[in-house]
This record gives sequence, C-alpha cells and structure tokens, in this order.
Amino acid sequence: MRKNSFYCQLHIMKLSLFKLYLHTIIIGNKVRKIYFYTKKRKEYLPFEDEEANTKAKQILENIRENLNLPTYIINDWDNVYLCSTGTIVEKAKSLYIKSLESTFDLKNTLNDLTAKEWLTETVTVFAQKGLGASNKDAQIEKLHPAPYSFQDVARLIRFYSKEGSHVLDPFGGVGSTAKACAYENRRCTSIELNPKYHELSIERILKEVPDDYLFKNKQTFLNGDSSKLIKTLPNDSFDFIVTSPPYWNILETIDHKSKERLESNLDTKYSDSDDDMANIEDYNDFLDKLCGMFDECHKILKKGKYMCIVVSDFRKKDRFHLFHADIAYKLENLGHFRLKGVRILHQRHKSIYPYGYPFTFVPNIHHQNVLIFENIK
Repeated sequence: MRKNSFYCQLHIMKLSLFKLYLHTIIIGNKVRKIYFYTKKRKEYLPFEDEEANTKAKQILENIRENLNLPTYIINDWDNVYLCSTGTIVEKAKSLYIKSLESTFDLKNTLNDLTAKEWLTETVTVFAQKGLGASNKDAQIEKLHPAPYSFQDVARLIRFYSKEGSHVLDPFGGVGSTAKACAYENRRCTSIELNPKYHELSIERILKEVPDDYLFKNKQTFLNGDSSKLIKTLPNDSFDFIVTSPPYWNILETIDHKSKERLESNLDTKYSDSDDDMANIEDYNDFLDKLCGMFDECHKILKKGKYMCIVVSDFRKKDRFHLFHADIAYKLENLGHFRLKGVRILHQRHKSIYPYGYPFTFVPNIHHQNVLIFENIK
C-alpha cells in the first residue's frame, strides 16, 4: 500500500511539473512565463518562442491598459494569454482564458461572452430558470399578474449588451429587467404605467439586490405611459431593449389561473387606466399601437443594436392568436427593425390546467417566443 501511495504522489508531482512547464519556458538558467497560445482545432497549445512571448507580453499589457475588458477577465488576469490560430503574435485577435478553456475575441463589440458561451446562446430553445414561488426574493415578483424571471432576462442582457451598457424596458412591471441589470452590471431605464408596480420595482431593488453590487443604485425607474415617455428620451441612448409587453386584454378572461389569483387576493389585470394598452378593445388597434411604440424605439436605440420582445401566443374565446407572428410581421414592415430570429423559452415549471376537457382541444401554452430584432434605422 505504501509503495502504491508513493507512486501516486510521484504521478501527481509529475502532473504539477508538466502544468508548470505549459506556462513557462526555460532558457539557460532563466524561467520565462508563457504569454502566447496557438489554437489548433480544439486544442490550445503554448508557443515556446522567447521573442514571440516577449512581444505577446507587451501586447497584453497594452490591451489591459487601453481596452475596456470584462471584469471577469481582469479579475483572472494571471490566467489570460494572447491567442491566435497562427504563430504570428501581431495577428492575434483574441485572449485565451485558461481557467475557462475558452477565448474572448477582442473584436467582440456585442457582448462580453467567451466563444464557448456565445455558441450556447445560438441554440433556439432554452429553459426557464426561476427562484421558486416560496423563495423570499420572489414575493414581490408574484404580486404582478404576468411577471417574468429576472434570471431569464439576464441571459438575454448578457448576450446583447456589454458591462456598463444602457438597457431599456418600456413595460417594466415589477422591475425584473432592472434587477437583472443590477446583477449584470448594466444600467436599466424601466418604464411602468401602474404606480403600484412602479413603487414595487424600486422596493424590489432595495430588498433583493445586495448592497455590495456596484450597479444596485444605477437603475432608473419612470412612472408613466411608455408610448409617450420614450419620445422624451435622447436619441441613440440605449444599447439594448428588452421587454415583455401586455398580451392584449387576455387577463380579463376568467380561467383556472385567474380564479387562483382572485382567491389569493392578487391582481388579475395590469390596471384600469385608459392609457393601458391591455385595455384596448380591438386586437388590431392594440397591435397598431404596440408596434407603433416599438417602431418609435429605433430613434433611442443605437444603430445595429438589438431589441428582444418576449411574448406568448394566446387563445381569446374561440380564436387562437399567433401574437408573436403578428408583431414580427407588422413591426418589420414599418421599416426600422429587421427580424433576426426567434428563440423559444420553455416554461417548464408552469402549472397544467384542464382547459377544454372533456369537450375540445385547448393548449396549455408552456413556452414564450423571444423575437430578436436588429435596429437598421
């Protein structure tokens, strides 16, 4: 047993020395750190050339000093190396973060993700993530009749913006987007029509975001009609827009879910305001006003940046509305936004109700459509 233990320890020591070798080169009696990696297929290899590593060190120092790098890279700088698919240091366009086994492209002006993270976010289906109804930080959220998880919107924020970016949510609700921005080091402007939800949004940030989060106090809340307030915001002032608008007036429908909320003394509609789009009687009129407001956002969103609209299709009486398709068609035809794609958010924790049973088919809709638009001005 002792002999086996000795060989095991010897093997571990060899592995440790090999790892040290990967990060250093020995020239004479001097030990020099590796600063340059090359990528061949899926493997990252240290480039053992003294001159190349000297140049790479200088380039890395210049990058750190002059580029606005993501916080996670700065905090892990000892594990960051210049990286290229070739051996010419001057042509290197990415950083290799060894602890993550992935690279960050220095030309990435959209987000702060590594190549590995970026690839995952191109999959068109992703699953809902939430705190759970009993969590202490979910109590304000559930006071709203149609909230969405701050964790889900945070995922969109991470892909379509960089740290420090300005994000707009024109239908702020109880501040899910603002909370996500506080956690992800972004600045949110959250517009909410209902004074009750406006106040709850502010309370939510105060209660649910830790005080040591740098962007906790950098969130802005506006109480009013978004179709009017966005016209007062400066042009080209936002890097990303994300929201979940009202689904017309379907909250007026009395079903199993609304009965449960009534029994719990919870709101079953957004408001009674005449400015509330959810109170528009005609569906086409509602679509016109909603898409007109979204189209107006092209002025305040920077060119080439994105707007994500999170919606679900729905059934109203005996008609099923392809809400996501109606928005996509009407908004794109207005000429300022181009539809880039749709992602499906699977609402895996949603309750199932016996709609239509036992007479007719009525779907339990357990997904939302994330419409992704690019501002083409």
